[in-house]
Amino acid sequence: MLLPDKIYLGNSTRPEYLALKFGNRHGLVTGATGTGKTVTLQTLAEGFSAAGVPVFAADIKGDLSGIAAMGKMLDWQVKRADEIGFTDYRADKFPTIFWDLFGRQGHPVRTTISEMGPLLLSRILDLNDTQEGVLNIAFKFADDNGLLLLDLKDLRALLVEIANNAKDISVQYGNVASATVGAVQRSLLVLEQQGGDQFFGERALDIRDLMRTTVDGKGYVSVLAADELMRAPRLYATFLLWLLSELFEVLPEVGDPDRPKLVFFFDEAHLLFDDAPKALIDKVEQVVKLVRSKGVGVYFVTQNPADIPDSVLAQLSNRVQHALRAYTPKEQKAVRMAAESFRPNPDFSTEEVITQLGIGEALVSVLEEKGVPSIVGRTLIRPPSGQVGPILPEERRSLMANSPVAGVYDTMVDRDSAFEVLTKKAAERQAAEAAQKQADLEAKEAAARAKAERAAQPRRSTRQDPVEAAVTSFSRSMASGLGRALVRGILGGLTRGR
Repeated sequence: MLLPDKIYLGNSTRPEYLALKFGNRHGLVTGATGTGKTVTLQTLAEGFSAAGVPVFAADIKGDLSGIAAMGKMLDWQVKRADEIGFTDYRADKFPTIFWDLFGRQGHPVRTTISEMGPLLLSRILDLNDTQEGVLNIAFKFADDNGLLLLDLKDLRALLVEIANNAKDISVQYGNVASATVGAVQRSLLVLEQQGGDQFFGERALDIRDLMRTTVDGKGYVSVLAADELMRAPRLYATFLLWLLSELFEVLPEVGDPDRPKLVFFFDEAHLLFDDAPKALIDKVEQVVKLVRSKGVGVYFVTQNPADIPDSVLAQLSNRVQHALRAYTPKEQKAVRMAAESFRPNPDFSTEEVITQLGIGEALVSVLEEKGVPSIVGRTLIRPPSGQVGPILPEERRSLMANSPVAGVYDTMVDRDSAFEVLTKKAAERQAAEAAQKQADLEAKEAAARAKAERAAQPRRSTRQDPVEAAVTSFSRSMASGLGRALVRGILGGLTRGR
């Protein structure tokens, strides 16, 4: 049952296979808690890896890490293999690279503020329209002034610069209010407390490191430790959407290859769409629609198909539906909608069977020849070959130490960027202001000293001795008499002439 162009999923009334050439047509794995979604996810990931297709998957509960260890062939696994006639079943392990946004249970995953962009960053920060507008202005200002935005301190420094020059910036870019900048700063503080300061920075993730294969042709399974990340669900959802967007931006067009270049499993997919603005949902729809031509398959894993917007749901061609509960009118409606999304099987009522499926059972419909969905089959999913359940911490550490990216991302790089440039600029401005103040102070002190020196000089005496007084008196008398004579003569002559 190990075929070069198909992945064996299990048995209904016939073997159910997922054709690799349709692996990039996206998919959906749904079902209530405890119905077997994680085992199905592991089975799919193992199948793609064995076929040479790299896989990226979020590990919400830590269970998926077992894919890196040799399977233990537990009783239930052997029994299920016998039930479905899986004669080729054997234990195996798969090449795995562990990742962690916080760098604790895997190699650190980072991106830069610039690469994230204002739309996704606004989503993380839960900004309103006005605040998002200011963030867009900040990015535009940074681009126009050649400021690199790599980490959170770069963005904080940029916002301070914008607040300090709000009047001038508002004229050129649009209104910037200090209160709005302050609100964005507070949101950044919350993100930093959630661990965002470890996510933003360098060295940024190279997408090619998610697309590795081994020398014997197996695809590496990149497992993202997400148990701690789930405490910051908005960061988790936005990171995965960013990763999907990066794949779209970086990878070349390949059309419809004979197998995907990468398969992406998005567990707890409802987090991406909860309270998401329409602009973000439109972006998800666009990326999912276009990334297929890059050879990337996207598989959403969630409890209910209703968690996915209809515009996105319509693009998910390969479907595995585990059991759903139907106790309330809302749940019954969800079951009916899920049933209607399958191509009917004349042998049973899809709506009834969805609520009757046992653990490990699922309704399966995949694309067949010419891209037509297969008739839905009630399928017993094949058991995984790798270990079911988490590996030990020491096993994880050993695998990390020997992974192909060991030492590449483990140390953060902090090069000159907006923070350093603006800090230097502020320091120079402060130094210039301080120098001017010092010059003004010295000028005032010099003027004060000059005034004090003039006040301290001894006064020249104005008193005269008797001889000086007699000479001065005689001189004044002569000058006074001559002056009076001259004046009278002039006036008298003029008077007489008239």
